[in-house]
Amino acid sequence: MTEEKDERQQNQDVRETVRAGYAAIAMAGTSCCSNRRGNHADPLRLAKSVGYDEASLANLPEGANMGLSCGNPLAIAALKEGQVVLDLGSGGGFDVFQAGEKVGATGRVIGVDMTPEMIGKARHNCAFYRKRTGLDNVEFRLGEIEHLPVADASVDVVISNCVINLSPDKPQVWREIFRVLKPGGAISVSDLALLQPLPEAARFMAAALIGCVAGAILLSETRRLLQDCGFISIVLTPKPDYVRNMQTWHDALFKKIAENLPPGAELADYVTSVAIAARKDAPKTSES
Repeated sequence: MTEEKDERQQNQDVRETVRAGYAAIAMAGTSCCSNRRGNHADPLRLAKSVGYDEASLANLPEGANMGLSCGNPLAIAALKEGQVVLDLGSGGGFDVFQAGEKVGATGRVIGVDMTPEMIGKARHNCAFYRKRTGLDNVEFRLGEIEHLPVADASVDVVISNCVINLSPDKPQVWREIFRVLKPGGAISVSDLALLQPLPEAARFMAAALIGCVAGAILLSETRRLLQDCGFISIVLTPKPDYVRNMQTWHDALFKKIAENLPPGAELADYVTSVAIAARKDAPKTSES
């Protein structure tokens, strides 16, 4: 019991640390963990580098893009009109507002974030979105991604952008994603993952920061977690350019971790952005 209690307390401590870090981001309008990371890439430059088009970015409410992306889940989601979409860790609404235009008036996009300051920012941005698009099809709910405030089998597509790696209980996150998806529903997630374990010194440096590398797990472990939940058609696609760009742009967090790698090694040998796609199997129907 004591060990279980200690683990629960450690998990809660991680959540509170992340919550406080992202509350500061929401209030300051700065980019991912910039209170610890210092010289981060410009949010617009970062978003364009991971595949967002300039026209879509220009139409976003001011402050929705805070440089929190490590990929573009919308690029592989292939959203259709009328779908219900759930965004985990929705922040200021960056992906929610873009998804809203893709699913149209007959669709709906739900953003979930555990940080009240982010929810407040996103809800404030809704007025701009409604005025520009004429759509009233997005909403933001306060909640943890380990305990989603969403009904069973109610969502067509789950998206997330550089958030699941921050959770101290990833198996529970994937179980929750599986629960809320409709049979035949899909996931489109961008996240950070490890290609191989970080050396101890680099692992200690990553764990000491709120940065998005701290909670990253092996790609093989991610696949196992998805399989354990019952997902099918699992495709994990490494995107090494994100990490290389962050190093080129002298991101402080990535630079500090890289300094603790063996001679001749680069961070992209260990850490990668990854596009995660999978489906929830639809039940078999018997032929009459």
